[in-house]
Order: sequence, then structure tokens, then C-alpha cells
Amino acid sequence: MANQIPVVDYLVLDEVPHLSAHQCTSCDALYFDRRNACAHCGRTDFARKALGTTGTLRAYTQVHRAGPAVKVPYISAVVDLDGGGVVKANLLDATLEDIRPGLPVRLQTFVAGTDDDETDAVAFGFEIEDK
Repeated sequence: MANQIPVVDYLVLDEVPHLSAHQCTSCDALYFDRRNACAHCGRTDFARKALGTTGTLRAYTQVHRAGPAVKVPYISAVVDLDGGGVVKANLLDATLEDIRPGLPVRLQTFVAGTDDDETDAVAFGFEIEDK
């Protein structure tokens, strides 16, 4: 099996891949990026929190223009994660006819590319549950 690295720091490639956020220990606000202070309460203490791998589609749009290597159209989405957290990601293998707000989705990982040392860059998106 090739070495794998996540394309973003908050994707954790464990046995069950998941997203991880910085959680304010005072007010429980979640952030994917590192913070010096919480934007909600101003406190400075954070802990890591594993986020859910399932969620609900909050909003979406179909994208028709992208770089030459990106297949269009694709669906860009905002997902409310079960247990807390909101993330923007693409819906994988979905068309406009397949989706509506409130649809249940599940995190999926995929190899976005491989370098000369055969290290896979792993990205994530969401698939519609029970499609």
C-alpha cells in the first residue's frame, strides 16, 4: 500500500477517516484552522475534536467552470455534520436531480493524485446515503 497524506490538515486518515476540528474549551465553538483566540468568546484554550462522518446537506450549487483538470459540472455543498460542525465539500457522483436540502450524506475519501515517490494525496467529499 502506498504512503498517504491528507490534502488538508483536518482530514484524519485513521482506520475510519474523519474530520477533526479545534474546539474552544470554554464555549465549544469549532474551527478547522488554528486560532490564537476563539472568535466567539475570546478565550485561548482549544482541544481537538473528532467530527462526525455523516451529516445533512444544508446548501449546494452546481459548478460549471473550473481548471482544465477538473471535471465539470460538479456539486459544491455545505454540510451540517452530525454531532456538530459545518464543512464545505463536493458531493461525489451526484447530479442536481439527485439532491435537495436536508439530504443525508456520508464522508468519503479518495486519492486526488500521486507524486513521483508514490505518495497518495487523499481528499474528501460526501456521498448521498442510500443512493
